[in-house]
Amino acid sequence: MNLLLISNSTNAGEPYLQYPIKNIGNFLAGVKEVVFIPYAAVTFSYAEYEAKVQARFNEIGIKVRSIHRAKDPRKMIREAEAICVGGGNTFALTKKMQQQGLMKAILNKIKQGTPYVGWSAGSNVTCPTICTTNDMPIVEPESFKAIGAVKFQINPHYLDANPEGHAGETREQRILEYIEANPRRWVVGLREGCMLHLHDGKMELIGSRPMRIFKKGVETFEVNAGDDLSFLL
Repeated sequence: MNLLLISNSTNAGEPYLQYPIKNIGNFLAGVKEVVFIPYAAVTFSYAEYEAKVQARFNEIGIKVRSIHRAKDPRKMIREAEAICVGGGNTFALTKKMQQQGLMKAILNKIKQGTPYVGWSAGSNVTCPTICTTNDMPIVEPESFKAIGAVKFQINPHYLDANPEGHAGETREQRILEYIEANPRRWVVGLREGCMLHLHDGKMELIGSRPMRIFKKGVETFEVNAGDDLSFLL
């Protein structure tokens, strides 16, 4: 499999997709067109999402075709040169993907080596489940099951901060709850500005910030770009 899993689309104070576009361009070298899945969009239309991504992908010379226009979405996946899944609300994305039978279709396709790029919710849905998303469940999907392209869970936009005056749980506390209930599963806290590249059975962390690793029975630790991540595969 050939996956580029990005924590976030946009760094604070920067234009949309500015920081990862060079990585995306290198990852998709030789690709002329991507099938784009816009279903995480909620407060704006799928067509607007397609246009927003196309505006940035023009810089790398790649055409964006949104799957919402397809009469047969699974056929569009089967014929895709590459697949791109955008961020937004993970529950909305999951529900629509399940309704259209896209989870299995995408897994079959990327197992054949078709490149997959996801950011935020688009990274989260490559996991076994969406249970480590940060999003509010604004709709109810058929289940929490996702594509299952990777064996671990991703928490995108991972934050260490505990704001002054905030009495609720931190992100780390929420993940510790998850691993208590799911002791066999690794969880990675993928900080903003970072991404994971899986290729040829190897995975690397890209970015200047470390990634936080959680598993029940293992003391929480961090890894940096260049560290061995084979334990996650």
